[in-house]
Amino acid sequence: MKKKIAIFTSGGDCAGLNAVMRAVVLSASGLGWEVLGIENGTAGLLENPPECRTLTPEIFDTTIMRQGGTILGTTNSRNPFEYKMPDGSVRDRSDELIAAFRALEIDYIIGIGGDGSFRILNKLMNKGGLNFIGIPKTIDNDLNMTDYSVGFDTAVSVATEAMDRLQPTAASHDRVMVLEVMGRDAGHIALTAGIAGGADVILIPEIPYTVENIAKKINKVQVSGRNFALVMVSEAVKTPDGRKFEVVYHGGETRYGGIGEYLGVQIAQATNSETRVTILGHVQRGASPTFNDRLLASALGVKAVDLLRQGKFARMVAWHNMEVIDVPIDHAISECRTVSTDSVLVRTARALGISFGDT
Repeated sequence: MKKKIAIFTSGGDCAGLNAVMRAVVLSASGLGWEVLGIENGTAGLLENPPECRTLTPEIFDTTIMRQGGTILGTTNSRNPFEYKMPDGSVRDRSDELIAAFRALEIDYIIGIGGDGSFRILNKLMNKGGLNFIGIPKTIDNDLNMTDYSVGFDTAVSVATEAMDRLQPTAASHDRVMVLEVMGRDAGHIALTAGIAGGADVILIPEIPYTVENIAKKINKVQVSGRNFALVMVSEAVKTPDGRKFEVVYHGGETRYGGIGEYLGVQIAQATNSETRVTILGHVQRGASPTFNDRLLASALGVKAVDLLRQGKFARMVAWHNMEVIDVPIDHAISECRTVSTDSVLVRTARALGISFGDT
């Protein structure tokens, strides 16, 4: 019997989302199934008429998997359980969403998202008794139960390239360069790109630091005869006294931002060095996916369809020890996967002489 899959992207965008959809569409087509793309996350189903379209193999040629972003659009601000209406009120529209899935005669649902999206979607699927599979994507790489999420490798590559570009100008002008990268509550991007980019100091939210220790490392670099230093910092890092740097946007949304500028001033004062700060921000989200992200997206997309074929639901596909596995959604969202302070990368960084500002 021909089955119908609904697929959508939810939460922040990242590189590799289109490659995931391509894998799902091509794999499902081989089974004779139909794939319906929901636009702007689940919010597309709350429009009248619903914003969705049939996705066919003809759409997903090899050009699509090279594109960043998502052809379906996405949103991280339309929780159906707390949906903000135009008049400013908040309404629970979860029943409407469940009804929309049923009206479209959807058999299976594939959501491409991060931990926040999966918490909402899992609650929605449990309430509606819907057949759901999750595919992990987040540049922060903080989803539990998977070694890598789609989008992380590309974000790290962008951050590494940025440090590669900062190094020559740092050396040309005898400067300390501070690079602030994304990482909402985990320091995976800063740690990985910091090692790959040859940082002298890496600051992540999991390891407390002092400005004095940062200055000690930079002074040591200068005494060695090198005329520049490189500092990589995650946006979620707090000040030594525990203060967050956040920016309030239109509508009251709060996001991290500003720790790099703070540290630039502190480092300049503590080391008497000319210091410059670069904040990458959303540049890390919008690149063409690396080959690793394309491969990961393809493997996870195929696995998701295979799980549906087997009748396995409420699962998240995951990459673990060079294999694609599936885990319960509840386990995947049970906790944020932060950087272990005794991880192989932290130990590697310390052995290379990189400072975390804690000693």
